[in-house]
Amino acid sequence: MERANGLGLASGIGLVSSSMVGVGVLVSAGWAASVLGPGQILLTWLVGGVIAMFGARAYAALAELIPRSGGEYRYLSDLLHPSIGYMAGWASLVLGFAAPVAFCAAMADAYAATLAPAPAKAVGVTLIALVTLLAARSQRLSRWTQDSLAFAKFALLIGFVAVGVIWGAREWPTWRPEKEQVGFPLSDFLGQLLFVAFAYSGWNTAAYAAGEFRDPRRTVPRAMVLATALVMALYLVVNWVFVANLTQEELSSWRGAGGDASRTTLGHLIVLDLIGPLGASVMSAFVVLSMLSSASAFTVAGPFVYAAMARDGALPARFAGRDGAPPTASILLQSSIALVLLLTHSFDLLVENVGAVLTFTTALAALALIRARFAPPRGIDGASIAPIAVVSAVAYFAMSAYTLWAAASDRPARLLWIGVVLAASAVAYALAGRRRAPP
Repeated sequence: MERANGLGLASGIGLVSSSMVGVGVLVSAGWAASVLGPGQILLTWLVGGVIAMFGARAYAALAELIPRSGGEYRYLSDLLHPSIGYMAGWASLVLGFAAPVAFCAAMADAYAATLAPAPAKAVGVTLIALVTLLAARSQRLSRWTQDSLAFAKFALLIGFVAVGVIWGAREWPTWRPEKEQVGFPLSDFLGQLLFVAFAYSGWNTAAYAAGEFRDPRRTVPRAMVLATALVMALYLVVNWVFVANLTQEELSSWRGAGGDASRTTLGHLIVLDLIGPLGASVMSAFVVLSMLSSASAFTVAGPFVYAAMARDGALPARFAGRDGAPPTASILLQSSIALVLLLTHSFDLLVENVGAVLTFTTALAALALIRARFAPPRGIDGASIAPIAVVSAVAYFAMSAYTLWAAASDRPARLLWIGVVLAASAVAYALAGRRRAPP
């Protein structure tokens, strides 16, 4: 259904790109440099971007087929089975949105401390409260805020790129990784690709709020594909600045100091070398702004999943909200979970395993598109799905399955999280009975 006052293409691109771009791109190259060379680091970002583009193209077809809010919950419920959609919906509630909001708040709290002293968790709690208030206040205010934050984030990141390109090195770097290589380091490459994939996560954010766009069948697919292409290009340039301007000695020293745990991103080192001490403060401010923008995007998009679940009877009706108004109860639910996670959890293990669960649910959505093309459920026109979308879905599913296999081979406990989510959602689905209405 089209909304006269709904989101447009620019807002959609801002929503998706804000969800994708975070602090990960500012630190990943530092850890990768211990096992990969400059060209191999850039290749991980290229491959990660291609995988994200395959996913975005597959989701574009899903958004055209089912132009309603809910993301994986809606797609898997309609195309595979309501119980599978239910699992994806609960995974989105805790791991897909609340946990990333809490992570953004924790990172903003840590980096704000480098600018001015503040009580522990105070900045993080304030950030969650602020984005909650803005998202719940009105859709127009939320949209304006999100657009402004996305613009400011990209302006600062492009400014960093400009500093590196104009004042930085232009020659191909000659440093080598600390770990001695014999042939192509496939195992290390795949390991780093997991972290790169996490930095690209968020490419499907517009799908969660598809019903809030003016023309969802047209705007949502374009927003996801264009934003993913934009972020992919930006990530490649940012990482070129890193590998071209940092020496292995600087990278080793950064890792020895705890890397990001020392609240110094690689961006700090670049601007400190090129334009002086003011650069470190600018980069800290950028991280705080980036986390605010990402938390805002997650708080805008995520609650529409729970609203869709409530309309189907999978959650109490109060979480459904009213047409044309923000789903306030769902916003408060997500923010409450995020606050609990912020105040009670260490995020190292949580963030590492969130990627495995989200990769699993997005891979299932790609599989659902393939099934819709060749064995469509009643009411679904599988013939309308473009061949390029099917190819993209097959490629994304295959790459995601291989990534999960590689992750499990390295650390089997990563798959335990997927098992826990499946088991918990199956029990919850059984207890919920058959209260849900037909979609």
